[in-house]
Amino acid sequence: MSTPETDPRTYLVTGAASGIGRATTDYLRAQGHTVIGADLKGTDISADLATPDGRTQLVDRAHELTGGRLDAVIASAGLGQFLPLTVQVNYFGVVATLEGLRPLLAAGTHPRAVLISSVASVYPADQAIVEASLAGDEESAVAAAQAAMDRGEGYAIYGASKQAIARWLRRTAVSGDWAAAGIPLNAVAPGTTVTPMTAPMLADADTRKAVDAAVPMPLNGHARPEQVAPLLAWLTSPENTHVTGQVIFLDGGADAVIRGDEIW
Repeated sequence: MSTPETDPRTYLVTGAASGIGRATTDYLRAQGHTVIGADLKGTDISADLATPDGRTQLVDRAHELTGGRLDAVIASAGLGQFLPLTVQVNYFGVVATLEGLRPLLAAGTHPRAVLISSVASVYPADQAIVEASLAGDEESAVAAAQAAMDRGEGYAIYGASKQAIARWLRRTAVSGDWAAAGIPLNAVAPGTTVTPMTAPMLADADTRKAVDAAVPMPLNGHARPEQVAPLLAWLTSPENTHVTGQVIFLDGGADAVIRGDEIW
């Protein structure tokens, strides 16, 4: 018997060409759902989310391919480079994706959305990047990221972008456009996940040791993308009726190790 929990749904997944986005696309399609993938190339929609034109292109093509309605959006596109480009994709690209596709979700059935944050968001971050991002000032955020690079602190850019998007999520999820409109909006914050983005770091023994020291994962170690997909699928399913505004750590216990019992 068909139920809202099992009826086929229409998803849009960014970052669908590789990593968590690809694994989630495969997982959802195997369940019988329609998935529109977006990435730089090799997917249904080719768009560069680091640019305003690419963000507009994503939304316009989504309208064309869906007839103006979506049931769920999974914003998985992201970068881990120590460059200003990382802020443009991880924060401004994600915000533009979710804000631009929200009207399509409002026209959908049991609409849901989720984005990818990171356990890196719990570490102290470059607040100039974070605050400029939250203010919607992309030019200043990029300048702050460049300044971090110039100081030899480019490593701080990724964590700042993920902290900013997590804070945006907390502010936005309970707003009239989302919670009051019946659209749960959440984030999943993975620990170290074996993807094309992390593979070079994990392949080097010294770098891998540093990564594991920064992100200790006592439960089962590094994750694989296909282990993240089921949580993303549940958060964007009709079964999720009340979880919203949450950053859910899928990190093998890293957050609990790093921050202890003062955060719950």
